[in-house]
Amino acid sequence: MKEVNIVGEDITRREIEEALSSWLDGFQRKFDKVLLLPPDYTRSLSQAGLITQILYERLSPGAQVDIMPALGTHVPVSDEERLKMFGPAIPKERFIAHDWRDDIERIGEIPESYVKEISQGQIDFAIGVEVNKRLFDKSYDLIISIGQVVPHEVVGMANYTKNILVGCGGKEIIDKSHFLGAVYGLENLMGKDYSPVRKVFDYAEANFLCDIPLQYILTVTTTDEDETKIRGFWAGRRRELFEEAVRLSQELNFMLLDKPLERVVVYLDPEHYKSTWLGNKAIYRTRMAIADDGELIIIAPGVKQFGEDMAIDALIRKYGYSGTPRILELVKKDKDLGDNLSAAAHLIHGSSEERFQSTYAPGYLTREEIEGVNFNYMALSEALDMYKPETLHEGYNTVEGKEVFFIGNPGKGLWALRSRFFNEV
Repeated sequence: MKEVNIVGEDITRREIEEALSSWLDGFQRKFDKVLLLPPDYTRSLSQAGLITQILYERLSPGAQVDIMPALGTHVPVSDEERLKMFGPAIPKERFIAHDWRDDIERIGEIPESYVKEISQGQIDFAIGVEVNKRLFDKSYDLIISIGQVVPHEVVGMANYTKNILVGCGGKEIIDKSHFLGAVYGLENLMGKDYSPVRKVFDYAEANFLCDIPLQYILTVTTTDEDETKIRGFWAGRRRELFEEAVRLSQELNFMLLDKPLERVVVYLDPEHYKSTWLGNKAIYRTRMAIADDGELIIIAPGVKQFGEDMAIDALIRKYGYSGTPRILELVKKDKDLGDNLSAAAHLIHGSSEERFQSTYAPGYLTREEIEGVNFNYMALSEALDMYKPETLHEGYNTVEGKEVFFIGNPGKGLWALRSRFFNEV
């Protein structure tokens, strides 16, 4: 099977068009019905919108092309987001919304003994593998997963099978994979390939997904100011392609620092970050760089809720970001949290474990709501007046005589102190 591998300083649309045409021609057959699985608007830096447009233009004259964004637990793509990411040329009716609670099929189970082994004895449950039922609709003769390889708080490095098993997954595998990663520890897996969660996904790929007509398109991108460049592009099915993308992302998307950061200011673009479920990337991606007793200020003009899903939102409000020991205790004691392990995992991820202060300056949530989930509160107007994000540049700045490290979009990569980072990634 023909594969594509392009690495460059700025891969152009024309290069991608030529590569995809050559790749599709390599199948030496005509496709009648195709399912594309790009991410949602929150991951638009992946350039998956552009790639989806190109694939639709190439395939739609001769095939029915359906597009199902890999939402995971996120809210469905709005019409505005769809047009911004995928353009007006793809008809709205070609888009399908993934329903992670109801629109799924159970295809197998990862044994308890295997999960216990890879988690070093920390987890002792089996994991049922549930994915959207359309992946097993035999009328599709080609399914293409599209996404960006970048450091990730649940699996270590995003994409490849994560786009299927979480992005298009059902409640059980989303819940249990998130909890597995949280218990194993963010500092132990972020930036790594072979995390326990990735091993779970590899098991599912080898045992339950191998017979479907699935292919992967992977990108590695960099963003400077408002310009995003595609630096790596792969198309194929072999895991080795993902491994190549991981190595490039580790080179381009990791910001390793020589001293801990006393004060970090992160700005969350209101178009992409409307919940702390997403906005807490500001915490996940910086926690290995922040000094003990340091402070993280999150300027979040678009944040209006905690969870993307209202049931999870209610759990976040009820239990708050409370640190690993308390959340693990609550999971055992309280059925509602024990039945929603992805929410429990998120509460662990969003806690600083009392090592540093996390302060939110939200656009819509009140002081009472923010402090109710154990964050510090700052009025948005005060944060904008004090830090003026539009005047700051990425990295070190001086504000009122104090050093401030500014990050304009936490989704771009991972910031870590060299001494806290992995000797081998």
